[in-house]
Amino acid sequence: MRRKLIIGSVITAFIAVFVYYSMVQITPMEIENAPDWVTLEEAMSKTEAGQSDKLILIDIYEVGCRFCRQMEREVYPSESIRTVLDRNFIPVKVNGNSDNTLVYDGETMTKKQFANKMGLTAFPFTVIMDAEGNVLKTRRGFMGVVELSRFLNDALREV
Repeated sequence: MRRKLIIGSVITAFIAVFVYYSMVQITPMEIENAPDWVTLEEAMSKTEAGQSDKLILIDIYEVGCRFCRQMEREVYPSESIRTVLDRNFIPVKVNGNSDNTLVYDGETMTKKQFANKMGLTAFPFTVIMDAEGNVLKTRRGFMGVVELSRFLNDALREV
């Protein structure tokens, strides 16, 4: 009986340590130099109220998307991207598979419906809007630092 108790205790301790380290591994890391993401409603209210003359950059992502996470960790925190974003854009993140609601163009819809309205074909999907909510530019798929920089600067030239 004592032998079973010892073996059971060792197995329980092993499982507890395994679960602890597994949970530590999946805890999201704080991304240094990440943009100050806001909701779409906040961004629209800032531009409508005249508090900002910036364009709105919307990053439509999916939780399980490898390329979305790569852009979030490597591209958006880049110094050159942050400089352009901070100076000229209000950054917004939208989960394109979420059933949570948002308000766009006076209409309440799910984030999934919003993504479809923007023309989502693949994740990540990047949208640039003006202060009135008009879509100026869209781009699907992963963009590296150079590609995103060109995309942002092209949008600024078109305004």
